[in-house]
Amino acid sequence: MIDVKETLASAEERMEMAAMFLEESLNRVRAGRANVAILDGVRVNSYGSMVPLNQVANVSCPDARTIAISPWDKKTIRDIEKAIMDSDVGITPENNGELIRLSIPQPTEERRKELVKQCNKIGEKAKVEVRSVRGEIKDKLKKAIKDGLSEDNEKDAELELQKVHDKYIKKLDELMDAKNKEIMTV
Repeated sequence: MIDVKETLASAEERMEMAAMFLEESLNRVRAGRANVAILDGVRVNSYGSMVPLNQVANVSCPDARTIAISPWDKKTIRDIEKAIMDSDVGITPENNGELIRLSIPQPTEERRKELVKQCNKIGEKAKVEVRSVRGEIKDKLKKAIKDGLSEDNEKDAELELQKVHDKYIKKLDELMDAKNKEIMTV
């Protein structure tokens, strides 16, 4: 017989992972304001191995439109520039020999709408994951009735599962609304 509390806890954990995925993905979307998180996916070839950018340089935002990258080893400045150019960040780096600057352009109205659509796609993926977890656990609970779980316990567990599902769908919607508002704000 399955442990209902453990099953619901694992479902909630998986839904939380979907919410974390959404939050990280939204942080990487460039909304017109400088945010070091857009460089999280950049990997730099440093001494023969690919490492995250933040392990070979100090990354900071001196103002709302600029990201400054200060390499710890000045010899890696070309590798850092190449890694940024090869990534999907979409910004051309400028360097003065010691520091790399990324100027974040103000997105146009059309570009903002594209970004909102992109964010909505990412959000829908996360929602689908939450719904599939709910469906999977519901099936598990239905099968557990055959293994001796009482129907009352199954109904209670299903109600609890629905509450957890609703909570995470609401959380995902809030994350999406906040990001869409950030993108559309001039």
